[in-house]
Amino acid sequence: MLQRRHQFQVLVTALVFAANCAWPNDLSQPLTDSPGDPDRGLATMRDPAKASCLICHSITALPDRDQGRLGPPLDGVGTAYTADQLRQRIVDARQSSPKTIMPPYFSTEGLYRVGAKWSGTTIYQAQEVEDVVAFLLTLTD
Repeated sequence: MLQRRHQFQVLVTALVFAANCAWPNDLSQPLTDSPGDPDRGLATMRDPAKASCLICHSITALPDRDQGRLGPPLDGVGTAYTADQLRQRIVDARQSSPKTIMPPYFSTEGLYRVGAKWSGTTIYQAQEVEDVVAFLLTLTD
């Protein structure tokens, strides 16, 4: 649990958001030609090197210990949101919720105080975004 808290603190420190940001134009289409894979999406979401989603969110069906409570539970998001809406939140949740603390997983716009090692790079690659979207769509009521 302590390691997860440390990872979250490092992530938040690295990704402090600026007030005015440029948003990606069209997220109504997949970012890749290859469809997302739910199994790879779950693996990506669990990967602490990729800022594990489970640091902040919980999914009741998963056996993972110490799931987060900072963000909303992800149970039922596949029913509540479309693939486009989920993609937008993963790419850059600031577009729909400007004061969010959720990091932009596929955007480098409007960030400051980013460590040199991570400057100009995204947390997820385009295929990983699509894989995570595919997994989230399986989380239905």
